[in-house]
Amino acid sequence: MHRLFPRVLAVCTFAAASVLLMACTNTGPTESTDSPESSESTQQDWVPGTPTTVRMLTHDSFAINQALLDDLRKQTGIDLQIITAGDAGSMVSGAILTAGAPSADLLFGIDNTLLARALDAEVFQPFQVEDPQTITPALNEGTDAVVTPVDYGDVCINIDTKWYNDAQLTPPTSLADLIDPRYRGQLVVTDPATSSPGLAFLLSTIARYGNDWPGYWNGLLENDVAVAGSWSDAYYGSFSLSGGDRPLVVSYATSPPAEIVYAEGTPPARPQTTVLTDGCYRQVEYAGVLRGTEQPAAAGAVIEWLLSPAVQADIPLSMFVFPARQGTPLPEVFTKFAAQVPDPEQLPAQEVAENLSSWLTEWGTVMQR
Repeated sequence: MHRLFPRVLAVCTFAAASVLLMACTNTGPTESTDSPESSESTQQDWVPGTPTTVRMLTHDSFAINQALLDDLRKQTGIDLQIITAGDAGSMVSGAILTAGAPSADLLFGIDNTLLARALDAEVFQPFQVEDPQTITPALNEGTDAVVTPVDYGDVCINIDTKWYNDAQLTPPTSLADLIDPRYRGQLVVTDPATSSPGLAFLLSTIARYGNDWPGYWNGLLENDVAVAGSWSDAYYGSFSLSGGDRPLVVSYATSPPAEIVYAEGTPPARPQTTVLTDGCYRQVEYAGVLRGTEQPAAAGAVIEWLLSPAVQADIPLSMFVFPARQGTPLPEVFTKFAAQVPDPEQLPAQEVAENLSSWLTEWGTVMQR
């Protein structure tokens, strides 16, 4: 997912759920321990239950219940120090620059649009959780037993159903509808060069239309699509739910539940928005042990913890994404109102890595930006 990691809804969780987020100062890279001998020796140095500090590099929308962090310390001896590095794109770029001599022990929050770039740069060292069968199988594709899926979400068009009901109009039901003159001036998207959901939406159109994707975007341009710089600008500025004039916005399949959770005053019985499930793009977030860490065993223990039932059950209402662990119970607001996307669009991570720069350049040309 990345990016500007734009889940502003997740950022709100810090205040709403009293989540601890420790912003730590980078004290410089640790000494590299690239050799197998030194890595093996270091792994033997840490024993579960022994007090130790593990540093986790993540994006600035990471959120988790403080009680879970306390339980991690109690059960394992690990004091998890969370280092935020801005949006996910900045985080990954920094990790690539320090590959082999990292300023943290593990990284959480790299997604499938950036993964190939990090794997090519050998940011991570191999690691596999003890029971990979607990993870939804499709999420493990392309991870090379190096990184571990922790959560996933679908970027989709969100629809202000009240706007359409009031206007006595039928909302769109497909990506193709978005270039229909009936929906002229109704869609706001986000710039794929500066926004994670914007990039995901661009990738969904490339996956759907192949080499003809520029023609589709030309159709959107002719249909008076608006382009915002960030998810928050689009959702809280242009989207009609928030007082704007556009009833269609690029957001998430889990935005309707967030509408209920963060409603001011008495929550409504149901969201005002629904989700266009055609053309959604799936983003998978991973965690990995950083190559060169002096704490590989403890870092691996943190990844196991991220996949534990308790943490996975906390993820939906902390970060408004779906847990990667199979069978994890979802909160009622998710089961009622989060859109289930049966056939999301996706592209191979390597294809994205090889073509992203040229795709963004061509998108800018088509959109006259």
